[in-house]
Amino acid sequence: MEAFANLYRGMSFNLQKKIGLDDTALNYGSGKIENLFATPRLVALMVEACARLIDPMLPEGFVSVGNSIFVDHFKPTLMGSTVTVEVTITGFESGKYHFDMNAYDEFGKIGNGSHSRSIVHLESFMHKAEAREFSMVG
Repeated sequence: MEAFANLYRGMSFNLQKKIGLDDTALNYGSGKIENLFATPRLVALMVEACARLIDPMLPEGFVSVGNSIFVDHFKPTLMGSTVTVEVTITGFESGKYHFDMNAYDEFGKIGNGSHSRSIVHLESFMHKAEAREFSMVG
């Protein structure tokens, strides 16, 4: 698939989230500290930001799906803080959009990473997923 003209290198999106109990490591089973921001939640926010950047720009019937992700979560953030995720399209190659991702709290940078997403026709993609599921039954 070719790149869409309305999605271009340098295009960016910011997503903010005040960290609550549902965002903690204890809630995600990723640690025992009940008031610490969970790495899986950071990853989810980053993926959400990438999808929110490109999905509204796609033609009817198309969506993006994640292919790969790398995240380094290197600073702790306590519940009650606000996390800001900034994602930027860095390119398009082999049918995938590539993103740089950075995350911050009120004290500075807490994480970064990279992500790639493919654009798919939703109906065709779901048919393939269902066919795969049914081929495994039996």
